[in-house]
Amino acid sequence: MAERSLLLVHAHPDDESIGTGATMAKYAAEGARVTLVTCTLGELGEIIPPALAHLKPDELGQHRIGELARACAALGVPDHRFLGGPGRWRDSGMMGLPDNDDPRCFWQADVDEAAGELAAIAAQVAADVIVTYDANGFYGHPDHIQAHRVAWRAHEMAGETAKFYATAVPRSVLAETVRLPADSRFKPVTEMVAGVPDDQVTTAIDATAYLGAKLAAMRAHETQLAVDGEFFALSNGLGLRADGTEYYTLLEGPRGQRRPRRAGEPYERDLFAR
Repeated sequence: MAERSLLLVHAHPDDESIGTGATMAKYAAEGARVTLVTCTLGELGEIIPPALAHLKPDELGQHRIGELARACAALGVPDHRFLGGPGRWRDSGMMGLPDNDDPRCFWQADVDEAAGELAAIAAQVAADVIVTYDANGFYGHPDHIQAHRVAWRAHEMAGETAKFYATAVPRSVLAETVRLPADSRFKPVTEMVAGVPDDQVTTAIDATAYLGAKLAAMRAHETQLAVDGEFFALSNGLGLRADGTEYYTLLEGPRGQRRPRRAGEPYERDLFAR
């Protein structure tokens, strides 16, 4: 049987662990080829630990290379690459900031040029499945939006032979994810902006056996994530529960047969199913 190949396209170091870490660990452990492509070094991330607050943007980018390497080791994924090489495109910052206009930033990248780099990787690893974000970049970050554009264009360049997925969190799941224990050190989420309607989600990957690996990978991103048990927060201090089941929306490709665990099961359960 030919080796199954999963290609993930993420904007910054830490995105892979938060949104797809359990999925990556599961498929890697099952013998699939898992390739991670990260589009920037995340130079403009907000630093959480006071001991590292002195890092300037370029220094932070270099530091995050090491964080990503440790995270991928925790996930069992040795094949991780930066699009165009480390630092080829710079973190664009949040939408509407002057950093968006920096000619070096990923938001300003020529889509065909960046997609050509990605298409070459997709061909090299013979990707059966591509995972990135939806057209809104999951929550509107310019680098996430650009990652979707670049990945979609690369998919076209590669002949549209792979299944193409966007990460997703059903709103019903998000409502549970934001529930914190009474003694949590994190702040509660009061406004949910990233979830998608449940009926738009096509796929659920049960990788609860690999939640420990996901949490270890998240802890490796020390500058960006505070992790407390199964809960975590970004620099805003808003707490979320890390989930071992990760969700996706199939944007193109044949949907696998749904084999229900119970009546009314809405999801396919394998990214590679056809």
